[in-house]
This record gives sequence, C-alpha cells and structure tokens, in this order.
Amino acid sequence: MRFTAGIFLFAASASFAANLDLSRASIVVRPGARPAPEQTAAKMLAEEVEKRTGLRLPVVTGFPVAGPAIVITGSANVPGWPRQPQPVHAGAEGYRLDIQSGDKPVVWIAANDARGALFGAGYLLRQLQWGQGKLALSDAAGIETAPRSPLRGHQLGYRTTANSWDAWSIPQFEQYIRDLAVFGSNAVENIPSQDNRPNPLMKIPRPEMNRAMSEICQRYGQEYWVWTPVTHDLNEKDKNAKQLAEFEEFFKGTPFLTGVFVPGGDPGDNPPELVLPFLAQVAEKMKAYHPNAKIWLSLQGFNEKKAEVVYQWIDKGVPAWFGGLVNGPSSPDIPKEYARVAGRVPIRLYPDVTHNKISQYEVPEWDQAYALTLGREAVNPRPFEYAAIHNRYAAMSNGFLSYSDGVHDDVNKVLWSSLAWDPQRPVRDVVIEYCRYFFSSENAEEAADLILALERNWNGSLVANGSVESTLRHWNDLEKRSPQLAGNWRWQMCLLRANYDAYVRRRLIQDTELEEKANTILAQVQKLGSEKAISAATATLNEAVDDPAGPELRARIIELCARLYQSIWLQTSVAKYNASGAERGAVLDFIDNPLNNRWWLEDEFAKVRKVPDEAAKAKRLLELARWEHPGEGSFYDNVGNLRKAPHVGHCEGEDCTPLFWWWDNGKSRARLSWQVTLWPKEMVYEGLDPKAAYVVRTTGYGQPLLRVDGEKIKPTVDGKEMADYKEFPVPASALQDGKLVLTWDKATGEENLNWRRHSRLAEVWLLKR
Repeated sequence: MRFTAGIFLFAASASFAANLDLSRASIVVRPGARPAPEQTAAKMLAEEVEKRTGLRLPVVTGFPVAGPAIVITGSANVPGWPRQPQPVHAGAEGYRLDIQSGDKPVVWIAANDARGALFGAGYLLRQLQWGQGKLALSDAAGIETAPRSPLRGHQLGYRTTANSWDAWSIPQFEQYIRDLAVFGSNAVENIPSQDNRPNPLMKIPRPEMNRAMSEICQRYGQEYWVWTPVTHDLNEKDKNAKQLAEFEEFFKGTPFLTGVFVPGGDPGDNPPELVLPFLAQVAEKMKAYHPNAKIWLSLQGFNEKKAEVVYQWIDKGVPAWFGGLVNGPSSPDIPKEYARVAGRVPIRLYPDVTHNKISQYEVPEWDQAYALTLGREAVNPRPFEYAAIHNRYAAMSNGFLSYSDGVHDDVNKVLWSSLAWDPQRPVRDVVIEYCRYFFSSENAEEAADLILALERNWNGSLVANGSVESTLRHWNDLEKRSPQLAGNWRWQMCLLRANYDAYVRRRLIQDTELEEKANTILAQVQKLGSEKAISAATATLNEAVDDPAGPELRARIIELCARLYQSIWLQTSVAKYNASGAERGAVLDFIDNPLNNRWWLEDEFAKVRKVPDEAAKAKRLLELARWEHPGEGSFYDNVGNLRKAPHVGHCEGEDCTPLFWWWDNGKSRARLSWQVTLWPKEMVYEGLDPKAAYVVRTTGYGQPLLRVDGEKIKPTVDGKEMADYKEFPVPASALQDGKLVLTWDKATGEENLNWRRHSRLAEVWLLKR
C-alpha cells in the first residue's frame, strides 16, 4: 500500500482479472433506512450505467447467488451480511473501493458516511469501461481517498443572466447537479431573486425552482447556498424592511439551506458599517427556519479602509451566524486577506471560471481576434490554467463555490472539483475521466488531448498558431468515428470551439492581408488622387464581405449553435436565441465582426471626403496608410496585441494581461488598437542611431507616466483621450549606447475613479526625426 496526496492505492490481488465483466452485476445496498445521499448513490449508478450501456443493473439488499456484486455502503459494518467491507480510514466524505475477485467477485464501495458512498459511486462511474451491452472495470487497483478541501461547489444561479440553465426544467437541473457530484462536487449556490427581467425561456417560476434545487441538494448530499446581493441604500429603512421580508419568505419556503453569501459589492455600494448590522438582522430571520445556516460576506469592491473595518470587526470576535469571508472578483488580494484573518474565520474562494476577459482571471496572451468574436463568455476549457490558479490559492481557503453563468465552462467546473479533492491529480487524467464519463471509454484519451488542444488554441498570436487548423482536423476525424455523440451537448460545444477558432484564424489572415493591401493603395494617393484611393481601398477591404474566408466553417458554426440551443438551451445569439446580453455568450452575433480596421477606416474615409482641400485629404490618407509603418528607423507597437508588439518584453501575472474593452455592445467602430490596452513591464529598442533625434509617441488616455532608461520624461504633447497623442522627447544622453528601455510608472490619485477611467496605454511609436 502506498499513500499519495490523500489517496491510498491498493495493489490488486494476483487473481484480479484485467477486465472484470460487470454486465450481469447487481447493486447491493444496506437493508432498512438509509440516508438520502446513500439511496441516491445506488439510483445514480444504476441509471447512468443504463444510459450508457442499455443494461439495467438490479438494486438489491442481499448478495446475489450468481454474478458480480457492486456493494455500496455508508457504514463499515452491516449486520446480516455474509461479507463485510474492509475498514475505511479515510476522513469525512471519503470512501474505499476494493475489488475482490473469485467465483463471486465483489466491487466494494465503502464509506463512513452517506456522502462518501455517493462520491464512491461517482468514482466508479468515472472508471468504468462501457459500450452498448458491455460494462467492465479494468482498473487494477483499489483506492481509499478523502477530499482535501471540505467545500467544492459551483454557482448555478437560476436567473435571466445565465446563458443556458435559465431555460432548464427541474430534471435538467438534477442531471447537471448529479454530473458535478460524480466528480466530487458537494455544494450548489443558487441565485433566488436577483435579476427579475422578463424571460421568455424560463419554464419554471423562480420560487418553485428555488425549492426544487434545495430538495435536489438534500437528495445528493450537497450543501445548498444562495447568492443574495443587497443593492439598495441601507439608510432607507422602508427598503430594509422590504428586503428582510423577502429574505424571510425565502427562508420559510426553502426546505434546506447551508449558507447565504452576500457580496459587499458587485453589485452593491453600501459601507460595511451598514452592511454588518443588516446581516445580523438577516441572520435573525434565518435562525427560525435554518438554525445551522451561516452568512458569508465578500469584500468585493471594498477599498482598504472599508476592508479594514470588516477585519477589525472580525478581530473582536464574530457572532455565531457569521460563516466567514468570500474572496472573489474585485476582492482584496487573497494572500493578504488570508494573512489578516487566518485562524479567526475561514475564507471561501469564489473563482470566476466563466469569463475570458474583463474578469478575475483573463485569458493570458489572448489574441484580440478572439476577444472581438468569442468574447467574454464563450465555450472555454482552460484546464491547465485553472489548475495552476486552484493550486496557488487552495491552501488559503476552506474550498470554493465558483462563479458560473452557464454550461460553457463545464470542463473548468469539473477541473476545480477534482483538484479540490486531490490537488496533485495530473490535469490530463482529470480530462480523460471527463471524456470517459461524458463521451466514451473508447475515445477518452484522444478526446481529452483535443480538449487540451482547444486550450492551446488560445495561446499567443493566432496567425502564428498553425495548430488551430490541425486541432480542427482531428476533431472532424474523431467526429466521423463517433456518430453516437452527435446529440451530446458537451461534444457539440467542443466541435463549436474547434470550428470557431479555425474560422476566426482564417478570417484574421484574410483581413490582415486586405488591410495591408488597402494601406498600399492609400500610400499612392499622390498618384491616384484622394477619391480613387479611397474607392480602391474600400473595394479591397470589402473583399472580406463579398468573398469571406471559410464559408463552410461559418455554416457549420451556425448549425452547431442551433443544435446547442436544442440540446441544452445554450443561447449564442440575442436576436435568434434570446441571450440575455451580447456579452453573455452570444458568439453568433459577432461571427462577422471585422478583424481589421475596416469599420474605422470607413468612418475616416467619410471624414476625409468632407475636407475641401485636396492636399489636406492626401495628407490624412498618408497618415492612415503609414499608421503602423512609420518609416525607416522608426517603430510601432500595438502594446495589447501580441502580433503587433515586437518591443514589449515578456511579462507574466495579472498586471501583464491586456484589457479588452467592451464598447458599443461589442460593435465598436473604433480603431482596434484602442480597444485593447496594456501597461508593459518594459519596452526595449536596440540598434538605434546614437546621432539621431527620437520622439516617443503614445495613444491611450490619462496621466503621462513614461520613463526612458529610468528617467521621468515630461510630454511636449499631452493628449488626454484615447485617440489623442502624447509625445515625449528622448534625451540624447539615453541614445549613446544605441539602446532604449521604456517603462511606465503606476498612476496615482485614481483610487476613487471608476476603473474604466484609469490611465491606459494603447500604442507606442518610437519616431526617428
């Protein structure tokens, strides 16, 4: 026996068969009354096996006379059984799976509690080899394991904002909660009242669904939490009374409740001096119906002063109703918060696993073309990235309930649940189990590697990432060999991403080439005249409209979006599928967005045409043509675009992630370089002419923060808005070695500004005069 990461592995006996045939097995359970999760474990195992194999394994209370037995017990000692399980040493929610071979083989799933029995059944489901009429267990080792983190859950808020489950039935919610439990999840967080916009997709009234989710959680041994923001001004006593009455009505109608999470902000804008007394009033209402439930508070949106008020309140000793702090988007730094409250209250993580940009964990080194099309809430398997994030912070918390607004992040949820059970699990192994359970035991490894390839599709420059096309070819080949998965919504999501990624790449290559051709035409304005140059450049740019790249991929994407709406209610369009907002997974609405500056140039051409002087027209058209090509000895960087930032030094971490802006509901006609900003760690230029004069020009907005070789430089031109220039003369002394290093100070005095008005940097030119 050996121990690793909270898991005991037991070598199989010499008589163990490489493939134990379980097609004629019976599921044996304890006689008499059993806790609900233990009852659910047997039901879940039988039903999920039948879905995959067509085999209905009988559930009995005695050992079968013939055929294998799969025994599920939440007790180590069962009176009356002729055979007993081995002792279970694992802790709470843990289980032990043993395989006893021989004439009457037994697969034991033994636990010390009902939850452990259910999680053990989930583990078995993840290991089974299955096909139509076939069921086998090929794992040659038993296991004894318990979870590392006591809290492992996900927010499944039944509200209009969601991009899929707002249209679900109660059985669909139960299936999804079951699927998450199979991978070790033990908590669900609902949103019972926030966002009451009319929703034509909602089939079930919210009070009915709120109660149903609570009951499902009871059956599956899941903690049931709710997210309930306080958005009104707490100085208004009548509104306080109204919300307290709403809380009480919810508590009264909810059969089972574990925790209430109240965000300090996002949304909400009340000071902690008002929030904390109000939470005490909420707790008093809750106590009558759910005396063991706790209230948790996040410090989202709190500045240091507000956060310190809460910390000092904790220092004095917290009341019994207070569960702890939640750390999520816009919360204080996790290590600092942990250091401040460790040993006094627990910290629950609230990781954003659902968003790709303008979020807590933005995709690093993401190409702007993806940000413009797939956007904030696309199908987003990011297993390696989220594994690193989970393991970075897990030890500072009691676990997590993730922030999610739909099924598009399904892989990420399973990854977090699995690593919260065992942080040492290899990421690829988790994804293989995901594919074995949801797709097929035959193609599990191949499908897992292709899901990992989808994550790599998003790494770095899209034009330079030729593996995007290879990934699509492999998915297409696997699809041809797996026709039985055509209706599987998880499978459809993978195919959608593979096709969408390749389509965006083909369009990006085409749009980039067309803009270069258009700029070449504009550069000939002196020869052609302004009107001919504009007309020819416009016709060139419009080739992307008249003869777009990848029309067959576009048609496939539209087809897959339709199938996903039918299979799981994934809403990929506002107009077509009732998505709650353009940024809420509506990838179909941005499928034709230009991936070059066509829209911006069209608007600039319209302005030029209104200029009465031909010489002025020609001058502006030359500026447009040479925007990214300032001439020999000069340089241009679009700092947030990896493809166009050759002088931006490598940087890792939150401060090095580009910010992709969301303007005009995703249909901004602004220059693309202004729609992504970044503060580089440094920009390095070498091989410069020591005898020449240089000027640094930038776009962005806010404060002038440039340093050249460490020296703060005052601007000679100090534009304040995004399209305005700033210009900084380069000191001659800095050029003596032919090298320049540009850095930027952090802006000061912006602490009370909305983050959208903080100083930003978009473009940098080094111009040789």
